Amino acid sequence: MLNPRQQELGDFLRARRSRLTPEMMGLSLQRRRRTPGLRREEVAELAGIGIDWYIRLEQGRPVTPSPATIEALARALKLSAMECQHLQMLAGSGLRRPFKPEVAPPSLLRLLKFLKQPAYITGRRRDLLAWNEAAESLLGFNELAKSDRNILIAMLTYPRSRALFGKRWAAEAQRMVANFRTTHDLWAGDPAFLDLLRRLRDGCPEFQQWWERHDVGNSGSGRKILRHGKQMRTFEHTSFQFNEDPAIKLVVYTPITGKSA
Repeated sequence: MLNPRQQELGDFLRARRSRLTPEMMGLSLQRRRRTPGLRREEVAELAGIGIDWYIRLEQGRPVTPSPATIEALARALKLSAMECQHLQMLAGSGLRRPFKPEVAPPSLLRLLKFLKQPAYITGRRRDLLAWNEAAESLLGFNELAKSDRNILIAMLTYPRSRALFGKRWAAEAQRMVANFRTTHDLWAGDPAFLDLLRRLRDGCPEFQQWWERHDVGNSGSGRKILRHGKQMRTFEHTSFQFNEDPAIKLVVYTPITGKSA
């Protein structure tokens, strides 16, 4: 039986290989290609590794590539710094305990209570652990069923979110999916994560196509333009990791007004 994490490693390599063309890599076209992207043997040659070894990696077989091999593959596949980091983490060894939902720390709950800006706390799986009144007024988290208290469920499956973000919804949703992919792949196969994926596939027609791209991201800040009442308002969102458990994050939306908006 394939290890889910190694399977994700193989899928990630295959997705990145399919995005490259021989022209991009300075390779000659000797004959027509049935599928887009580089061939496996071309990636192996560019990385300076054996074709059989590379095939085993893409197949999710139980092999452990060295740091030098990972660096060579990152160069051959023209990975970004974020993608390279993701590849390194996928290739790392070590077993994980089954996922357990986090509980919002009391110190963060007290801070949340006194914040005037919309703010909420999330866990590793993007579960919503707590939020303040300002976040409820803006994002309507109180409307979520208890089993739906997850920022991805709220964003991808609730009609309110599409109305809230308007024409920017798809771009924002894809950004969130890419950010989640970075965490998910390290927990691939965990029942809690599998259940979340099933619900996202069932509740969002666009999700599967975005998921198959294997895009990864780690955007902890940026700007959002949201429809609040009859007005469009600009917010700057920033996330802060909790030192005692970096999986727990505090997300704050700061209103931007005037010319800055």
